[in-house]
Amino acid sequence: MKQPLNIFWFRRDLRLDDNVGFYKALSSDYPVLPIFIFDTEILDKLPEDDARVTFIHGTLQTMSTTLQKEYQSNLAMFHSKPIEIFKQLIETYDIKSVFTNHDYEPYAKKRDSELSDFLSKHEIEFKTFKDQVIFEKDEVVKKDGKPYMVYTPYMRVWKAQFKSQELDIYDTESLFSNLIKNSELPNLSLTDLGFKTSIQKIAQYVVTPSLIQAYEETRNFPAKDSTSRLGPHLRFGTVSIRKMVQKAIAEDNEIFWQELIWREFFMQILWHFPHTAKDSFKSKYDRIEWRNNEDEFYKWCEGKTGYPLVDAGMRELNETGFMHNRVRMLVGSFLCKHLLIDWRWGEAYFAEKLHDYDMSSNIGNWQWVAGSGVDATPYFRIFNPTSQIQKFDKNHDYIKKWVPDYQELTYPQPMVDHKIARERCLKMYKDALN
Repeated sequence: MKQPLNIFWFRRDLRLDDNVGFYKALSSDYPVLPIFIFDTEILDKLPEDDARVTFIHGTLQTMSTTLQKEYQSNLAMFHSKPIEIFKQLIETYDIKSVFTNHDYEPYAKKRDSELSDFLSKHEIEFKTFKDQVIFEKDEVVKKDGKPYMVYTPYMRVWKAQFKSQELDIYDTESLFSNLIKNSELPNLSLTDLGFKTSIQKIAQYVVTPSLIQAYEETRNFPAKDSTSRLGPHLRFGTVSIRKMVQKAIAEDNEIFWQELIWREFFMQILWHFPHTAKDSFKSKYDRIEWRNNEDEFYKWCEGKTGYPLVDAGMRELNETGFMHNRVRMLVGSFLCKHLLIDWRWGEAYFAEKLHDYDMSSNIGNWQWVAGSGVDATPYFRIFNPTSQIQKFDKNHDYIKKWVPDYQELTYPQPMVDHKIARERCLKMYKDALN
């Protein structure tokens, strides 16, 4: 006779504590089998030494070890398409319900819809919960029900709604006795997945009171390296967004708090406007005739543009999988405005390289620098890559770290003159948009 149980499916929520869907599963009437699926639809597109896969795998091993040592349970790992894994699990167990947390990206929505239909045919409930955000989908909208397309009014309503309600923290650990007792569940090595350990490491996040308090003062200066490095941890759910908001409020830092709200703003934009994953939010921007010079694109990718701050950012990205946010805006603007290369090329390159890649934020920010997104600022905002040094790296400390050759004869000349590039960009955009 098959064992009756519920399944909790870990996805973008790789933590045992304060996990809404996990808490709901553990509160149910049946023992819980926790699982993770290395989805071949996603992994097959990644390089074999992808740092994010190494990070996910290591996080799961730590979670599994904790469950074994302290609760005589385990975490089952699988490698295939999710629907194929659930076909196998149905053969093994009497599954009553599958619990998981919401995922909002286009592929995830399609996957979950198909899986829900499949499970319902087997009389299995598919229960999903809000976990990776404070507000989702259409929870923060205008009075007429339409989504906000400008950040500031969205942020104000977000804060007002947040202050009017209680913030729940979910004590999952108190319910771990409801996990199935089985330490022999399938585990997988990186080799089993077709991957190898990445040389790059995803940095641990730093959210100390001192960092939060100094955030507004230091966040724009890349040499200070005073950002929290929260991005990958929010992306993969190794930290709770509720606990991070609590920390921001405890230190009474509006700017740090607002950075967390930006993340949710872009997530709801992608949810309401899924076409922005591939097309410009403002459709007229798809009329721009991009130059798309491949040689110039590769020079940008390699950090060989002849503009030291741009090159520093790209070299930092290539070597570490991270780039300071202030520099991201500059390198993005340079690609779209100085080189007139389609923002989608840059978005795809960042998606491949960034440890904290998150589709909604990546698309939102790339469309921001291209002028094609929800931002209200006109397209003629073009960053000057030289004056940006004076503003944000006056002593060249960041540049010296990542472009030590910037004063050598071997360092390339600027690949395009700023004044000429600016005029060319304005003409190209004007011709396309008018």
